[in-house]
Parts: sequence; C-alpha cells; structure tokens
Amino acid sequence: MAIDAGVNVVDCALGSLSGLTSQPNFNAIVEMMRFHERENQYDIKLLNQFSNYWEAVREYYYPFESGLKASAAEVFSHEIPGGQYSNLKPQAIALGLGDKFEQIKEMYATVNDMFGDIVKVTPSSKVVGDMAQFMVANGLSEADVFEKGDQISFPESVQQFFMGEIGQPEGGFPPALQRIVLKDRQPFHDRPNKHLPPIDFDKDFAAFKAQFGEDLDMCDFLSYQFYPKVFEAYIKFHREYGDVSAVPTPLFLYGMKMGQDTTIEIAKGKTLLIRLLSIGPVDEKGNRTVFFKLNGQTRNVEVRDKAIKVERKENKKTDKDNAKQIGAPLQGMLSKLLVKNGDAVKKNQQLFIIEAMKMETIITAPFDGAVGHIELAGGTLVNTNDLVVELK
Repeated sequence: MAIDAGVNVVDCALGSLSGLTSQPNFNAIVEMMRFHERENQYDIKLLNQFSNYWEAVREYYYPFESGLKASAAEVFSHEIPGGQYSNLKPQAIALGLGDKFEQIKEMYATVNDMFGDIVKVTPSSKVVGDMAQFMVANGLSEADVFEKGDQISFPESVQQFFMGEIGQPEGGFPPALQRIVLKDRQPFHDRPNKHLPPIDFDKDFAAFKAQFGEDLDMCDFLSYQFYPKVFEAYIKFHREYGDVSAVPTPLFLYGMKMGQDTTIEIAKGKTLLIRLLSIGPVDEKGNRTVFFKLNGQTRNVEVRDKAIKVERKENKKTDKDNAKQIGAPLQGMLSKLLVKNGDAVKKNQQLFIIEAMKMETIITAPFDGAVGHIELAGGTLVNTNDLVVELK
C-alpha cells in the first residue's frame, strides 16, 4: 500500500538476513513487485544465490543475535529500533541485568515518553536505552528522577543528549527534565558542530603519530578524532595480536578442534599451515600451554583460560544511609578516578567514571566537601553500589 501511495524508497534486507529485528525481505518484495507498474527489475536468481551465501555465513554469528524467534508486536509499545534491540540484550547481560530485560523494555517506553517521544536513530535510541538500563539498575521510577534528580549522576550519553550535542529534537527538549539532567550546565541552542574545537591537522597529526606509532596514516588519525576510545582499544589490540582479519571467522570465534589443520594466508603468497596438537592443564595463574605445529615445526604458547573462574574479593558496599559514601551506580569498569585523597570538591564536580558496554557514566559530588577516602583503584571491576569514594 505504501508503494501504491507513491513512496520513493523501501528499505530492505537480503532474504536470509531479513525479518525479526531487520528490514523486510528484499527477495520477497522483488517477487511481490513483479508485473507491478512501478517494478524495478532484478535478477531474482542471483539475489537468491546471495541470500543462500549469507544464510551460511549467518550461522557463525547466531550467538550474537537477539534471540527473537518470531515477530513481536510489542515493538509498537516500546519502539526499540531493531538494530538496537540486538545490542540491548547482551548489554543488559553485561550490566548484570539479563534477568530484568522485560523491565528494561517497559522502562524504554517510559524513558521515550519522558524525553518527548524522540525520533530514534542510532545515537538517540542509544540515549534512551542507556537511561532505561540505568533506571532499572538503580531501581528508579519516573517520579524518582524528578524528585531526586539533583542527587543523580546520569549516564554521559543522556547528559550529551540534553546538552544538544547530537542536535535539537523536533519540539525541543522537555525543559524540567533538561534542567534536572544538566544541573548548572547551559545547553546548546544551535548546531553542535559549532562548539567543536578547531583541529591543527599538521600539529595534531604529528602528536597522534608520536603517541600511537609513526606507521599510522591520516585515515587512522581521522578514526581517532571521531572515535578516540574505540581507536585506542583497537590499536592496543592490533599492536598485541596483529591483523586478525586474516583468521577465518569460524576459527576466530570458536577456535580449533584437537588435531584440526587449517591454513591462514597472512599476505599474498605467504600462507601458514597450522595444526592444533594439545592443550595442557591450567596452572596456578589460570594459564594453559597450547602446543601446535606451524609449517611443520612444533611450537607452544601460554594462553589465559578465561573460562576458569577466578575467585575475586568482594568490594565494600555503600551504606545507603550515609550520603558521604559514593558508589558505583551500575556494574562495569571503574575506568578513571578524577580526584585524589584530600582534594576539595564542589557540588556536581566529577569524581570518577564507570564504563560498561558502550555506556559511560560520570559520577559527581552531591555536595561541597573534600575527598576523605578512595576505596578502589582505576581499572577495578565493580558491581552496583560498590563503594568507590567517601567524602567529608
């Protein structure tokens, strides 16, 4: 009916990748449009061949899918975009909220209404998802946000949204909620790129290469400028392990079986022949020695077995009746401490940062005071309500 009404573009996905959280079936729409006055002719035989190829490839990635087995009408209630839905579930699991996914979906609809029923594309839908998970993790209701907002450190993406850093929504921001989230910060009222600091490409590119390596080029530099944290994680991995794109997908995701042979072409005309021989027992550090043949020669390497459960000392929890104790609002990594013992702090001054699955939360001081005690060091894995900083 949309086509008959004159729609210009229909967004589709190849047959084997369509439906559920994806777009409608491209192959089916091509067949549906046959003999229609607005038909665009495609070679359906070739499309079906492409679909069959990607059906085989998709098998490798099933562990990363959303888990949906059929279409879900509840999308008309929560309005979670398909691309985000498939990310939201593993993100919830990583935050320790896997058993509360139904609550997160309900909260997503609540947050969407709180934010003004915004247009949800990749950055804006992430903001709604971050806030929904944050509220579920901390047991917050919509009323709590409005009543206790001056004491809440909202996720960084939520603060950026209300600052106007991803643009101005149709109809503007809900003013009361914007004041609560931003506290004493003044939002943008124009295009966010007007507030970006200028780049001296010659000077900054030289500093970039000095920090990360002289072998990097301008494309790497631009990647860093757009996504600094993602690039830093990528280049660290690349320096340690090399170009893993040469490793076939099944081997990269699932590893080799005992006695299995494989070939990996690491450059044109340079192919490695590898056979997995044996894997040794776990040592006291949680490592295993892996024996393999590389082009006929026996080699071995020590590998950390991440499946081995390592006992970890439980962190001290905050006393909910003690407003001076500042804890982690959700499960994740205490990525950075922004204060030291004895530092004087002002209300809303940043204290530390918690990172979890692309969600960053900056925790701020609820009142003027000083840092009396720092319980945990940067780089520590934390659970919800673990004590991090105590003020005085």
